[in-house]
Amino acid sequence: MSAKKSIAKNYIYNMVYQVLILILPLITTPYLSRVLGAEGIGIYGYTYSIVTYFILFGSLGVALYGQREIAYAQENIEIRKKVFIEVNIFRFITIAIASLFYYFFFICGAEYQIYYQILLLELIAAAFDISWFFQGMEEFKRTVTRNVLVRICSVTLVFILVKNSEDLAKFTLIYSLADLIGNLSLWLYLPKYLRGVKVKNINVLKHLPQIVLLFIPQIANQIYKILDTTMIGSLVSNKAETGYYEQGQKVIRLLLTIVTSLGVVMIPRMASTFASGDKKKINEYMRISFKFVFFLAFPIMFGIISISEAFVPLFFGKGYDKVIVLINIISPIIILMGVANVVGTQFLLPTKRQKEYTISVTIGVIVNFFLNYILITNFESIGASIATVLSQLVVDIIQFWYIRKDFDVKQLFKLSWKYLVSGLVMFALCMGAKVILDINWISEIINNISMNFDTHKEQFINIVTISIQVIVGIITYFVMLIILKDDYVFKFLDKIKNQILKRKS
Repeated sequence: MSAKKSIAKNYIYNMVYQVLILILPLITTPYLSRVLGAEGIGIYGYTYSIVTYFILFGSLGVALYGQREIAYAQENIEIRKKVFIEVNIFRFITIAIASLFYYFFFICGAEYQIYYQILLLELIAAAFDISWFFQGMEEFKRTVTRNVLVRICSVTLVFILVKNSEDLAKFTLIYSLADLIGNLSLWLYLPKYLRGVKVKNINVLKHLPQIVLLFIPQIANQIYKILDTTMIGSLVSNKAETGYYEQGQKVIRLLLTIVTSLGVVMIPRMASTFASGDKKKINEYMRISFKFVFFLAFPIMFGIISISEAFVPLFFGKGYDKVIVLINIISPIIILMGVANVVGTQFLLPTKRQKEYTISVTIGVIVNFFLNYILITNFESIGASIATVLSQLVVDIIQFWYIRKDFDVKQLFKLSWKYLVSGLVMFALCMGAKVILDINWISEIINNISMNFDTHKEQFINIVTISIQVIVGIITYFVMLIILKDDYVFKFLDKIKNQILKRKS
């Protein structure tokens, strides 16, 4: 199998896995938004953000370090098994310590105690998470298949058991158990990769320095992701604000997953390429990654902004109008984090430049904290959204400064112009389509058709609006790329042409 084919397949597997984790809960979102309400969603988001801190501190930099070390030892089963055992023992110990602190600080008499008690399962689940091993082996198919049945079962249970706002505890338990069972199920695949070799001289502590070095950027990066939710929950008495922010972030995170899933796939590939000293190949991979991010990020960002007004009430129901504003403000993150994923995750970390990566994300966290404190106090969830975008911009600027001698940054940005232009034209026509649909006589036709749907009239109108905008957007974007002679599109068209010719022959 060629390297490119392997990367393409692993990207698809990883994207499916990451999207699965987000999309199955997202399927329940319209239902839960109505059943649990913004306050219930806000309480869950706040308590989950707290337990996430303990998971992060308990996990240290184990996942990232373990993935990289397994990638270095893909062909050596003895070293591979030794690394797995040592790293896993290390993680069990640190998660156990984190669990003790979590128990004493948040389970004993804290507000929302019942939810904190249930969320202890998330810490246990984290101890048994070995997805890093399979990612290091570039066996992404394993991490996809493990959760399909578990996640589908959890979604089914949510619809069966969660009926009103009093069932928030049931909802929390269902999702926590799903994470635990999903992680445990992955252990069934291990014998194939580790059997037949005896390991001696186990030394857990030798990994500590490197794990800590990777822990700092990882913890900074993860705190950066959940800091907004925690600070809204702490600074704003109305927990509905946390709920609005959580719902807006949920949509953006799902879309962002499509753009950044290549990053996890490229870490072991870049690590092995770096180990071989092939700088030319590294430059080629970086160019491919940047083009890929630009190709997806611009239409996704412009697309969600153009349909947000119809999408939010259709998806979340009534009472979530503020989410429209939040999605529009946060959407540039899709491009900013997509680019940072290429520079930081795909280049700086695999090439052992943790220091530069650590500095960039740490400064991002500090900027995010101060901007949050100022803006959330005055503008609540809108302030948090603005702070998120600005702090991520700071991270991007710092990371590009660090790679300025390794790559021609101007040339990297020049790769984006076709996708930016095509995205802008797409956005203009999508918004134009909405304006046309709002013209009196067309609006009357849609209203008359929707009369057959009685109470679902508004939903029908929103579905029609979104469908037309999406169709117009997709056609416009690809036509523009054909006009601009983008090589991605022409390669895709060539593949279709070759498939047709093969069938005819």
